[in-house]
Amino acid sequence: MEVARVLHMNKGSGDTSYAKNSTVQSKILSIAKPMMDEAILKIVEKSPESMGIADLGCSAGPNCLGVIMEIVDVIHARCCTLSQSSPELRLFLNDLFNNDFNNIFASLPTFYNQIRKEKGSHFGPCYISAVPGSFYGRLFPTNSLHFIHSSSSLHWLSQVPKGLNSNNESGVEVINKGKLYLSKSSSECVVEAYLDQFEKDFGVFLSSRAEELVTNGRMVLSFMGRTSPDPTADESCYQWELLATALMAMVSEGLIEEEKVDSFNAPYYAPCPEEIKKVVEKEGSFVLENVEAFPVDWDGGAVDYDHHQYTTVAELSRARGQRVAKTIRAVVESMLGDHFGTHILDDLFNRYQHIVAHYLSHASTKYINLVLSLRRKEKSTTATIAANQ
Repeated sequence: MEVARVLHMNKGSGDTSYAKNSTVQSKILSIAKPMMDEAILKIVEKSPESMGIADLGCSAGPNCLGVIMEIVDVIHARCCTLSQSSPELRLFLNDLFNNDFNNIFASLPTFYNQIRKEKGSHFGPCYISAVPGSFYGRLFPTNSLHFIHSSSSLHWLSQVPKGLNSNNESGVEVINKGKLYLSKSSSECVVEAYLDQFEKDFGVFLSSRAEELVTNGRMVLSFMGRTSPDPTADESCYQWELLATALMAMVSEGLIEEEKVDSFNAPYYAPCPEEIKKVVEKEGSFVLENVEAFPVDWDGGAVDYDHHQYTTVAELSRARGQRVAKTIRAVVESMLGDHFGTHILDDLFNRYQHIVAHYLSHASTKYINLVLSLRRKEKSTTATIAANQ
């Protein structure tokens, strides 16, 4: 699987679009906001004339420019409190090349009008640019950024871990048979392959951002993770287990070839805080100032359910199952459609919503969202000179 080509959230504003099915991601943004605000305030208090700010893995839909507006609000409020002019803002929106950037561009006039209406003409200039490309590598010029934000993105790996399918004299040996990701039945070599890929990717991410951030520049990152030391714990992978169940049911009915399921492995990893700390310490460019774990309902803890309309737990579970299925579909449809064919998707996610509904009727597994706050260490003179040559 060529991740950079096939991974993107569902485009547009239709019933299965990411724009209409990103409640979970919105909940995660609200959880991370206090840590984000604190990091931005520490930068503003140094009174920079110009601030470079990047949102990595921005996707599209209401959450995208909503994050940028929150950042603008924090900066404006603090500058007013300090009776100082707001800095020039250079705001960069990053995602992979197939992201729905047109959706973002179409919303910019409304965004700019809102800034002028709420902040007034005295608010400093605000320039927004799109920067397509993988964040597992350099994206921005050296020392050009003061703050980096990323939400619900870093659990996606740059590639499927190597070694999950091995060649032998009889052909290809399937190591993670019948699974899409880690599970209780996964062998130790599968677990090690996923951890190794995460460590490589996160290390590259940190070293790339270290070049782009100024000294004492800050990052706030939030992504799916786990609190358990066990990578196969339900909190980190059970949504994938249920999706595999739906696919294997279709295999049993002859609708999908079993080899297709065996050959799909999700480019995803949900780390624990200890694994993150290990990579940060090894890479060496950042101080990990804070890391917190927050549970999130699979449906985002939706508040628009009218519990009076559901007379039984089963009815409420069905409604939640449908919402979870739409949320997952909006995120993974591009990969599954590329691998299995788009013709199976309606059937697959119809089955998935019923499986999830049954599960939620008697279980309460939640996602674990990790929020990290990092500060760029002092850059050595030698490293700075080398970076500028």
